Amino acid sequence: MKMDKLQKYRYLKELKQLKREKLLRKARDDFFSYCQLIVPDFYKSDRQYLLKLCSEFEEFIQSDDDIMLLNVPPRHGKSLTAGRFVEWELGRNPKMRVATGSYNEDMATDFSKEVRDTITEERVLDDQIVYTDIFPKAKLKHGSAAAKRWALQGAKLSYLATSPGGSATGKGFDLLIIDDVIKGIMEAMNENELQKHWDWFTKQMLSRVEKGGKIVVIMTRWHSKDLAGRIIEEMPAMGYKLRTVIMKALLNEETHEMLCPDILTFEDFQKKRAAMGPAIANANYQQEPIDQKGRLYQKFLTYDTLPDNIIKIWNYTDTADKGADYLSSPVWAETSDHKAYLIDVLYTKEPMEVTENAHASMIIRNKVNHVRVEGNNGGRGFKRNSENKVKERGYYATYWEDFHQSANKQSRILSNSAWVENNVYYPDDWGTRWPEFHEAMTTYQREGKNAHDDAPDSVTGIAETLQMQNPQNLEERMDAAKFFFG
Repeated sequence: MKMDKLQKYRYLKELKQLKREKLLRKARDDFFSYCQLIVPDFYKSDRQYLLKLCSEFEEFIQSDDDIMLLNVPPRHGKSLTAGRFVEWELGRNPKMRVATGSYNEDMATDFSKEVRDTITEERVLDDQIVYTDIFPKAKLKHGSAAAKRWALQGAKLSYLATSPGGSATGKGFDLLIIDDVIKGIMEAMNENELQKHWDWFTKQMLSRVEKGGKIVVIMTRWHSKDLAGRIIEEMPAMGYKLRTVIMKALLNEETHEMLCPDILTFEDFQKKRAAMGPAIANANYQQEPIDQKGRLYQKFLTYDTLPDNIIKIWNYTDTADKGADYLSSPVWAETSDHKAYLIDVLYTKEPMEVTENAHASMIIRNKVNHVRVEGNNGGRGFKRNSENKVKERGYYATYWEDFHQSANKQSRILSNSAWVENNVYYPDDWGTRWPEFHEAMTTYQREGKNAHDDAPDSVTGIAETLQMQNPQNLEERMDAAKFFFG
C-alpha cells in the first residue's frame, strides 16, 4: 500500500525517534558510545586506543580493583575521558560522590566546571542530544552550582574539587580522580614536594574514600618516587589492588608507528623531543621516569646546614660559548675531607655586561677565596672585568685564575660523574633556589643529545678542581675514565 505524504512523514519521524532512542540506550550502557555521542569529533571509531581507554575505565568500575593508574601522553584524551567518565557514572548513579584533585585548585575546578556544564547543557537545536536526554534523572540541584562544589538533585554533595594545598576534611567519596598533581619538571625532581603529594594522598584523601570506593590516578611519569611510583611500590603491601594502564606515544622507533598519528605524528614527536630533550620528552610521551631512563646522575646529595669543617670557598665559572648557552658559575665550600657544598649559583643567558656585575656581586657576597674561570671563548676577558669590579668595591681576598680547557667536554662530564654523585652536596631547596640549574643537572642524559651541558660542565669543574688540589682522588678519576672509555 502506497503511503501518502503525511504517513511518510510520520513514519520517518518515528524511525528517527527509534534511532535516537537506540543511541541513548547504548550511551547509557556503554561508556565509549556515551563519549562518541557527547564528543563525536574526538571519539572516532578508528581511534582504537580510545576504545581501549574507555574499556579500561568501564572494566575498572566493575572490577574489585581499588586504584587505576593511567599514564597516557599529552593531548591524547586522558583528562577528557576522565571527565566523561565522571558524567557517565553520575548519570548511572546520581547519588555517587566524586572528588578530583590536581596540582592546584584552579585546575581541579576547571575539571569540575566542565563536568557540571555538560550536565546542565540545554538544547539549542531540535535534533541536538544533551546530557539530560541520556540521563534524565541526573539534574543539578537548585542553588548548588558553585564551580568547585556542587550537588545533583537528591544528594547533599556530588562533586568537590581540591588540591594538595586544599581540604577535603569530613567529606566522603565514592570516586576520587587525581589528575596530574605535579606541575612540571622542577617540582617532579624536588623530593620534598613529592613527599607532600604522598602525605596529602595517604593522610588526607585516602581516608575520605568510602568502603568499596575507587581511585583513578592520572599522571605523567616524571620520577620513580612520584605519586604513581609510590602507589605501585607501596600500596599492594597495604592490601590495595592496582590496575595500570600505560600508553606510549611512540610505539616503534624503526617503523615510526605512533599511538595516534591524527594527534601526534612521528615528525612532530621528533621535533618535540629535540626541543624538550630526550629525558623530558620520554617522561611526557613515553611514561619513562627521568631518574630511571638514561639520566647520568642517579643521585644528588643534599644538606640543610653547612658543616663546621669548611676550609675554603671556591668559584668555578664556565662562560657561555654561544648565544644559546648559559653562563654557569657555582660557588662551593670545600671541607677538610674535600667535599663540595654548593652555596650559590649564577646560571643565566644574560649578556656579559650583566653577568660580570652579577658575578662580581656573588664573589663578594660569599667571600670567595679562589676563582677559576675557563679562559676559552671570552672567558679571559670575563675574568679580567669581573676581577676589576670586585676590587673596585674594595674586596681583595680572592685569588683569580683563568686557564684553557682543552679536554673533550662530554668525556670530562662522564668520567667525573661518579665523583660528583658522591662528593657534591646541594641545598635541600636547590630545586626552588636555582630551578634552571636544577633542571639541567637532573635531566642530563648519559647518551644522546642534551639541550644544554653548561651546568654539568661547571659541576665537573668542581670535581676537577678538588681532585687536582688533592692528588689522592686522581686514582678514582682515572678508574672512572677507564670504566666509560676503556
